[in-house]
Amino acid sequence: MQVQDSVFLITGGSSGLGAATARMALDAGARVVIADLAPPREGVLTPQDGERVAYVQTNVVDEASAQAAVDTAVQRFGRLDVLVNAAGIGPAEKIHGKNGPHRLDSFSRTIQVNLIGTFNMMRLAVPAMIASGSPGGAARPEAHPEDSQGVIVNTASVAAFDGQIGQAAYAASKGGVVAMTLPAARELARDRIRVMTIAPGIFETPMLLGLPQEVQDSLGRSVPHPARLGRPAEYAALVRSIVDNDYLNGEVIRIDGGIRMAAK
Repeated sequence: MQVQDSVFLITGGSSGLGAATARMALDAGARVVIADLAPPREGVLTPQDGERVAYVQTNVVDEASAQAAVDTAVQRFGRLDVLVNAAGIGPAEKIHGKNGPHRLDSFSRTIQVNLIGTFNMMRLAVPAMIASGSPGGAARPEAHPEDSQGVIVNTASVAAFDGQIGQAAYAASKGGVVAMTLPAARELARDRIRVMTIAPGIFETPMLLGLPQEVQDSLGRSVPHPARLGRPAEYAALVRSIVDNDYLNGEVIRIDGGIRMAAK
């Protein structure tokens, strides 16, 4: 499996980590379906991308919406090779705060989007990946029986391991993504589909870039080395390494500059 000539489906691909992944894939010669609630932000796509990219308005927790994104990849580009789940939300709320108990609806919403949405996209993408590699499918002409015929890259967070005060919902949702990784990889091995998870630390996403500059600088200084916020292109580079390296499977990789989050 290589990024070049692959067909990517990227949730949350309109901004942040997902947009950087879309840019990486397109620059490397892949074809890309961006699945997001909003269209790609200005600057994500270029006129040169042309017919190699498609956008589908997608709600990852809705079955019909998610299926439409998968179907677009197959109908537009003939197959599906790589799913990158980068869609997610990150609310902060204490279990018992000054306004009372944690709102149950916000906890449920976080689990829905980050965990169930990830699983929903996985379960719907897998049949398309299998069909792409079956007799009569649009498989790669150079495919070898030992080669992967699909790669799934999910996105967790260092909060899955170092959850801070106010991150009970977020950490639970990302911890679920981490816990899914190995059983999913074991199950899908029979279909030569690899499953990996990336756990980013503090990255330059739209949410963090909306904070005051002094807050951003303080967060960056808390990283051991390099002492700065992570760059979305670095996340995308790791996605590329995962796709290109067939022996990476069933593992969670932290990309965090060595940070271990304090309680608050």
